[in-house]
Amino acid sequence: MRMKQNHSLKNRVGGREREKHRRERDTSSGRHPHDPTRAGDKLQSRFHGDQECYYQDDLRVLSSLTKKEHMKGNETMLDFRTSKFVLRISRDSYQLLKRHLQEKQNNQIWNIVQEHLYIDIFDGMPRSKQQIDAMVGSLAGEAKREANKSKVFFGLLKEPEIEVPLDDEDEEGENEEGKPKKKKPKKDSIGSKSKKQDPNAPPQNRIPLPELKDSDKLDKIMNMKETTKRVRLGPDCLPSICFYTFLNAYQGLTAVDVTDDSSLIAGGFADSTVRVWSVTPKKLRSVKQAADLSLIDKESDDVLERIMDEKTASELKILYGHSGPVYGASFSPDRNYLLSSSEDGTVRLWSLQTFTCLVGYKGHNYPVWDTQFSPYGYYFVSGGHDRVARLWATDHYQPLRIFAGHLADVNCTRFHPNSNYVATGSADRTVRLWDVLNGNCVRIFTGHKGPIHSLTFSPNGRFLATGATDGRVLLWDIGHGLMVGELKGHTDTVCSLRFSRDGEILASGSMDNTVRLWDAVKAFEDLETDDFTTATGHINLPENSQELLLGTYMTKSTPVVHLHFTRRNLVLAAGAYSPQ
Repeated sequence: MRMKQNHSLKNRVGGREREKHRRERDTSSGRHPHDPTRAGDKLQSRFHGDQECYYQDDLRVLSSLTKKEHMKGNETMLDFRTSKFVLRISRDSYQLLKRHLQEKQNNQIWNIVQEHLYIDIFDGMPRSKQQIDAMVGSLAGEAKREANKSKVFFGLLKEPEIEVPLDDEDEEGENEEGKPKKKKPKKDSIGSKSKKQDPNAPPQNRIPLPELKDSDKLDKIMNMKETTKRVRLGPDCLPSICFYTFLNAYQGLTAVDVTDDSSLIAGGFADSTVRVWSVTPKKLRSVKQAADLSLIDKESDDVLERIMDEKTASELKILYGHSGPVYGASFSPDRNYLLSSSEDGTVRLWSLQTFTCLVGYKGHNYPVWDTQFSPYGYYFVSGGHDRVARLWATDHYQPLRIFAGHLADVNCTRFHPNSNYVATGSADRTVRLWDVLNGNCVRIFTGHKGPIHSLTFSPNGRFLATGATDGRVLLWDIGHGLMVGELKGHTDTVCSLRFSRDGEILASGSMDNTVRLWDAVKAFEDLETDDFTTATGHINLPENSQELLLGTYMTKSTPVVHLHFTRRNLVLAAGAYSPQ
């Protein structure tokens, strides 16, 4: 009997020692012995492998949270706790799930489902796996169908009527062939120049837009003349591609933009400079000093030429002012200004007359990843690490609108062609469309499996194309709020997207060192009918996007940072050569 007692005493002492050691070990690893993180670790290791690959980054963040204090300041944790994960499911499937949990008496799981999931129930047939896979992937699940129900004015504004004076060349052509004006037959193809009001267009005065200056009218006339010489693209007539390679760019090329008339290129660099090149024989000149300007006859016809200082003429101008890498650049439509956004949290407005900084816009507290001018000038948008996009006007120090709702960085921003809406692409793997008038979010698009890095609207304003780190290009119908296409082919991040001037071809540029051309007409042609299954919020995507791929063009070793279609439909591409 005594021996048994001794034995149990020894066990008790040994047990205490082991417990003491365990506590010491837990304390040294920063854990409280009764900390629920052990259960969390167990849960992670058990179910980690069951999650889809596009949630691995989110899980990595969550697995690093081992203390209560960690949870307080963590943004991902905050997102999960403040917003419900959206799950779109058919009514039949929902009833089956509910019955299954009730039969098993899994009340705890049912409570978790109700507390943390927003179940978006639709009537009709359940979706196929392919349909579900196409739409999932965002940080907060799919978009609620209600989020894409509000009306969007995706049509184009009526163009102001401008008389185009015929130059000698046109008159000769007219006399020889006895035809009316050259530009007439092309008018309908341009779309935006139609005389009739687009039924889907916003009211002309919905948001105040700047009035056209005489120089803008002249530019529009030049544009119309260029349009008459535009090449009609298609599967049998692909555009030529002119590639601007930045060689020896040791400063690290981080942003590129090209003016609408393709005369200037700007590059933003990691050494905080912005460089502007002229790509035509016309050199860049600054305005003369004030003392010299006072001597000029202001009434002379060539006053705009006289104010320029020939001594300053050069092919390249360097703009100094930012204190961090420049991640975004955008020329104003009239080519008088350039915007740049930087890691230093500011957006700067530069004059292209004096090549100096006019304003520094301070609103973002963190790096600003992108900025873009409105197609009408005056307004511009910026997006950054603070998860917010801001709408600005050049003559206001403070933002006019703040577009808040993304759950991670806003990587890219784009204006709709009618300037009434702004699209933003985010690291939360969603694309949002915002109304400039009231700041409301009117569309949420989910389906990308990685952060979104490029956006572009079709010239007619009906469609949006988006590219991400998953290498996919997704196509969206803005009016119906639906994904209508998926273009697979790129093997790395899609950095740049651009439609041709008439919208027949979509060009995509990627970190995989290729430019790809896609048949946009074919991608959208079957969507003319209104038989969308808007009730369920999905359509059947074509299986093979290779039928839409018209061509793949490799660079030697240059990631494609920017794409641009000239007014005559030549493709300009740009990137910095990276030696292997």
